[in-house]
Amino acid sequence: MSQSVCVFTELGSYTVDLLEWKDVLNLLPEDRIIISDATVAAIAKSQGINVDITFPAGEASKNIEQYLQLLDRIAEKHLSRKTTVVAVGGGVTGDLAGFAAATYMRGLPFIQVPTTLLAMVDSSVGGKVGVDLAAGKNLVGAFYSPKQVIIPIDALASLPPRQIAAGMAEVWKYAFIMSRDFLDELDQLPVRSGADIPARLVHRCVDFKRQVVENDYRETSGLRATLNFGHTIGHAIEKVLEYQELLHGEAISIGMYLETQLAERIGFAAPGLASEVGERLSRQGLPLTHPVLQSADLLVEAMRGDKKSTGRKLAFSLIPELGACRLVPDVAESDVRSVLQ
Repeated sequence: MSQSVCVFTELGSYTVDLLEWKDVLNLLPEDRIIISDATVAAIAKSQGINVDITFPAGEASKNIEQYLQLLDRIAEKHLSRKTTVVAVGGGVTGDLAGFAAATYMRGLPFIQVPTTLLAMVDSSVGGKVGVDLAAGKNLVGAFYSPKQVIIPIDALASLPPRQIAAGMAEVWKYAFIMSRDFLDELDQLPVRSGADIPARLVHRCVDFKRQVVENDYRETSGLRATLNFGHTIGHAIEKVLEYQELLHGEAISIGMYLETQLAERIGFAAPGLASEVGERLSRQGLPLTHPVLQSADLLVEAMRGDKKSTGRKLAFSLIPELGACRLVPDVAESDVRSVLQ
C-alpha cells in the first residue's frame, strides 16, 4: 500500500507518502536524529525505530521552555548541518521538533512522521512549525517545509477511540469548508476506530491541505486562514483551560459549532446551518459545549490574540454554507458573547 501527494511551495517541493510502519525506517537517512514524546517513543521502538530525544507528551510541552531544552539536547549530540531532524508523533511533536529544526544552525533538514489522525490530515502538511506563548497558541514559529512527510497509516490502529474522534474533527472541517461531495462521503462512512479509516480518506484530506497551502503558503490572501474554521474559539478554549481537559480536536469541534452559530447570528449564514454542523459532530462523538464557555471574558480576551485579528478586533473563518468558507474580520464582540452564552 503506497499513496503519495506532492506539495509545491516557494520553499521547494516535498512528498507526503502514505505507507506502513514497516516502511518508515527504510526511508530515513542514516545521518538523523529522531525526536518524539515519551508515549510515542515506546510505540516507535516496537516498530524498530529508536528515538534519540524524548519530551513529556501533551500540548503543555509546546512552549518556549521545552523548545530551549530541546535545543540544548540537540546541541549535546554534536550534529552537522546535514543531520536530518525526524519528528515521530502527533502535532505537538511536529511543531516543536520542526521549530527546533528550522532554527538550530539556521536550519536542519526535517522529516515528519505523523502518528495521530489529526497530525496526518492537518498539522504535518503545510510547513508551519512553532510553539505556544502564555498570550496564545502558535504565536512563535516559522514557515519551514519538511523534506518529506511519511505517514504510517497503520499507526491509526493503535489509537483509542477518543483520539480518533478528535482527529475526525479536522477531517469534518475539510468537508465543511471545501467539499459537499466529501461531506456526503463522510456521512456514509461511520468512523469509530482507526480500523474504520481507509487510506483514501487521509489521502483526500492531505490533498485538500495541499490545494490551500500551494495557493497561500504564508497566509497573505486569507485563503489559508479558512483552515482555521472553528479555531478562533477552539484555541481560546484550549488557552483558558491551560491545555487540559479537552483534546485539540474536541476544542475545535466546539469552536466549529459555535462559530457557525455566530455566522447565523450576523447574517453570514442561513438559519439551520449550525444544527447541520452540530448533528454531524455529535454523531462523531465530539462535544458541542463545555463549562468553560461561562468564562466569556477570558475567552474573548484570548480571541483578541488570535493571529487572524488586527488591532485586537475579532476575526473568524466562517462558513456561509456547507462546502465554503471565508475570513470575516471585525466581528462585533457582543455577537461573540451571545453565542458563548
